[in-house]
Amino acid sequence: MGEQRKITTLLLDCDNTLVLSEELAFEGCADLINEIARSKNVPLEQPFTGETLIVEFVGQNFRGMMVSLQERYGFEMTPAELDDYVRREEDVVIAKLKEKLAPCPGVDAVLEKLAAEGRYTLAVVSSSALRRVRASIEKVEQDKYFGDRVYSAATSLPKPTSKPDPAIYLHAMKELGKTAGECVAVEDSKSGTLSGTRAGIKVIGYVGPYSEKEKPKMEKILTEAGAVVIMRDWSEFEDCLAKIESGSV
Repeated sequence: MGEQRKITTLLLDCDNTLVLSEELAFEGCADLINEIARSKNVPLEQPFTGETLIVEFVGQNFRGMMVSLQERYGFEMTPAELDDYVRREEDVVIAKLKEKLAPCPGVDAVLEKLAAEGRYTLAVVSSSALRRVRASIEKVEQDKYFGDRVYSAATSLPKPTSKPDPAIYLHAMKELGKTAGECVAVEDSKSGTLSGTRAGIKVIGYVGPYSEKEKPKMEKILTEAGAVVIMRDWSEFEDCLAKIESGSV
């Protein structure tokens, strides 16, 4: 048994935690990466699809993916080129999100209840670009719960980064004037869970959007990355939070 915690702040990932955006985003992203591979004469075994990309890069932002791909395939991009592609990827993905985005099942009822109770400060902490995160939460009308407490590893920091770097969680806590002990994070990816854990925050690992076949594997991955409790559905959120507050996890 750990000690009881006075939790004041909930830091929520956006993609596939609040909104079902990963598949849509990775579809748009794959098209662009295949175009880059052609222009750089990168010998891909086969072109990326949204599905193959998501398996490899879930939780990383586009800039992070580009860095990994350059290392893997030994090609180079100038900073200006990379910035241009990052902007283009944002545009492609935002267009897809505005067209088709839906909230994660059950999350809206939880957010509404948390907002009505007023016990916790609610914030979004994402790797994705701020413009994309805002477009996402506005499309599904969740923006009313977060105000200006929306933080992006790609946009909000002096030097852009991506989870699993803990920088964005450290930045969010500093902006909110909170300590790690007062916070709980909700994350659906290995990189996000590592980011929160490395910032000293207790993380609830959320596996809701994964297929039934993938769920057991993801539960293991998120637990190994530091998640203290696993949430299969947003209906379990109160129980998961209570476990952390009571010190039982």
